[in-house]
Amino acid sequence: MTTDLHEKRGRTGGREGRQRGRAQAAPRAPAFLQRRIPPYEMLSEEGLAAIERQADRLLEEIGFEIRGDAEAIAKFVAHGARAEGERLYFPAGLIRSIIQASTPRVFTQHARNPAHSVQIGGDATVFAPSYGSPFVTDLEKGRRYGTLEDFQNFVKLTYASPWLHHSGGTVCEPCDIPVNKRHFDMVYAHMRLSDKPFMGSVTTAERARDSIDMCRILFGADFVDRHCVILGNVNVNSPLVLDGEASRVIRAYAAANQAAVCVPFILGGAMGPVTTAGGLAQCFAEAMVCVALTQVERKGAPAILGNFLSSMSLKSGAPTFGTPEPAIAYFAIGQLARRLGVPLRCGGNLCAAKPFDAQAATESANSLWPAVMAGANFILHSAGWLEGGLAMSYEKFVWDEEQCGAMHVLAAGLSLDDNAFAQDAFVEVGPGKHFLGSAHTMRNYETAFYEPSLADNNSFEQWQDEGAKDIRERAQAKWKRMLREYVEPPMDAGVDEALQDHIARRKAAMPDGWH
Repeated sequence: MTTDLHEKRGRTGGREGRQRGRAQAAPRAPAFLQRRIPPYEMLSEEGLAAIERQADRLLEEIGFEIRGDAEAIAKFVAHGARAEGERLYFPAGLIRSIIQASTPRVFTQHARNPAHSVQIGGDATVFAPSYGSPFVTDLEKGRRYGTLEDFQNFVKLTYASPWLHHSGGTVCEPCDIPVNKRHFDMVYAHMRLSDKPFMGSVTTAERARDSIDMCRILFGADFVDRHCVILGNVNVNSPLVLDGEASRVIRAYAAANQAAVCVPFILGGAMGPVTTAGGLAQCFAEAMVCVALTQVERKGAPAILGNFLSSMSLKSGAPTFGTPEPAIAYFAIGQLARRLGVPLRCGGNLCAAKPFDAQAATESANSLWPAVMAGANFILHSAGWLEGGLAMSYEKFVWDEEQCGAMHVLAAGLSLDDNAFAQDAFVEVGPGKHFLGSAHTMRNYETAFYEPSLADNNSFEQWQDEGAKDIRERAQAKWKRMLREYVEPPMDAGVDEALQDHIARRKAAMPDGWH
């Protein structure tokens, strides 16, 4: 079907009309967070220039390999790079000039519900849930491989959250579905169970194209060619290597005018040096090459410069999160991305903890704050992450999304209007009295302070009388309630039928593959 979905959304009546009415009563997220506080500027002009020079030096003297994609190499050579086999050498400034010539500084990712379309770039921040975990965990069933039901549950929870703007991508691996077919079920779940924007498959170029083809059914082919409707998150094979399949995925998204999220995954001491400055220059160089690849494929294609630069335990080799070094890197990469003129992706509530405990909460807070203060435009892994990303936690998900809510209040900054100064309250109350019963307090009490619903602020006696429940038990009750109260957003029946038919035909055309 090629009819633009946006033209169909006005249909009413029958079961679909009743569904739409119920959906309108569901919690609604703000389309995206708009920062009113400035990002933190840590580095001087001289410091930023020094990192840029080192990134250029890496690309000019050490080089960057694209393994198994001769077409990508040829495109870069046509733009001035030098190739020796699969290794490319870029003259200083070449990659930056390619990016700045045509990469959008700001773009919109359109959702099937236009009210949920998000801005990527500028003063906007978009929160998306965690991505890629093979395991899921909850208080009742424990740790286990993820299933399609778990995947669908997390899509529903994200849709119901008032603080998550984006449905994400592989929120957990549905390990009960064949590897070569599960991308159809995942993308369909995002399309059917939510009307927020989403991400597509990146494991192979064919699966990336499958994801885009499904978007052409959902939005209409002409709309997709003119607008961004899907993101593809692609990791670099650090240090300084891009696998040919990954480069073809980037090119597949760019060729369709869709956004590649270009992310080096660097653990200091493993895929990069132990020093933050060295890893930062490497990360910036790698991400720039991938963003430039989108532009040599299709000028003007949207792209996001990503960063996953973390520390590691040099005693055990395990990744560590919530440490100072990645926070410093976030502040620097934020400035570098703004100078380059491209949107930035960072990680969100990251931790290495196994259970949802104090370590998980502390490390996650120490990861989320720097991402927001760095001015990140797209924050992946905002909710649910445990075990360095190996597990998706139901309980931590609902706590993390409430912390994203706190970031909305922080980012709004300080209001200085008449209501904020509360002069009428001072006139009413006068010296030596309390403000609890004042008219000003009564007008503002529901919105004056952000209060996470899972935080228990009652007295010890009240807490004890209510069952002495800890945060995990309260979180369990919340996510179960959210799933019970979930209302599926309406979808045009003809579009849904076309999607299901397309999926069935594509699946039938290939045998099951489990690797």
